[in-house]
Amino acid sequence: MTLPPPMLFHTLDNGPDRVAPFSHAVSIGPWGFITGQMPTDPRDNSLPLPEGVAAQTRAVMENLKIVLAGIGCDLSHVAMARVFLTDFARDYAAMNATYAAYFPPGRLPARTCVGVTGLAKGALVEIDLLIYRPEGIPPTA
Repeated sequence: MTLPPPMLFHTLDNGPDRVAPFSHAVSIGPWGFITGQMPTDPRDNSLPLPEGVAAQTRAVMENLKIVLAGIGCDLSHVAMARVFLTDFARDYAAMNATYAAYFPPGRLPARTCVGVTGLAKGALVEIDLLIYRPEGIPPTA
């Protein structure tokens, strides 16, 4: 019987300043689960959040890129994204325009987007990722 690959818990020293007790990512073989990132300053989550959902979406995506780089991956490895918005009707279009700019045309990940009643730090948007790296995700980058 073949044993499944071990789970690796990635808490990155150079990752975005965490707002709660979590690993930045968990990987199992070629699959990675990237914790939802907030639009916080990556070094100090006590600083004010950017104004507006477009600026917050950019901050979230940049924080996701930091986490991905920390485990030897990038946005090309994203298979699925989940987006959480606190004001869906107001912010959906602006978030979409900002989010889509991070991926090449024709290479958009699968995605779910939901409206929620609140997010940590009073954020307008949070995004988490499911990634796939065929050669596996290294224990450290």
